[in-house]
Amino acid sequence: MPLPSADELEQLEDIEKQWAVKAMHHAETYFKLISAMDGSKLRLTSIDDEIYKDFEETFPEIDVLHLDEQAHFKTPQAKEKWRVWINKYEKRVKEFNFGSLVRIDAREDYTEQNTMFGVRMQFYAIEIARNKKGLNQAVLNK
Repeated sequence: MPLPSADELEQLEDIEKQWAVKAMHHAETYFKLISAMDGSKLRLTSIDDEIYKDFEETFPEIDVLHLDEQAHFKTPQAKEKWRVWINKYEKRVKEFNFGSLVRIDAREDYTEQNTMFGVRMQFYAIEIARNKKGLNQAVLNK
């Protein structure tokens, strides 16, 4: 496969920068919301309850208070399990596969050490679960 041209590389860099800006804006907006109000009152999608139930049934091993990025997101088996789960929502959730920033520990802000990259459906699944379980309350109380 030939290497990309300089123009193609610049375009890829621009796309990557645009993705990063959009993901950071989404993260900042969400964190402001959970810092200002009780997360249990937030609706992130029109099908939060369904996403929550499906996530809990499909990923019972995931502790949403503090994520284990390596074990539950990075292994080939985990990636495939997530891919199948995420794709079920392709026609039902807007921007379901957009890049998103996900906090590793629900009690902390977005920092370099407390942030991992994911897709929007992973963000929704984790944050809906955190909100329903009252785990984002620590952010509100800070």
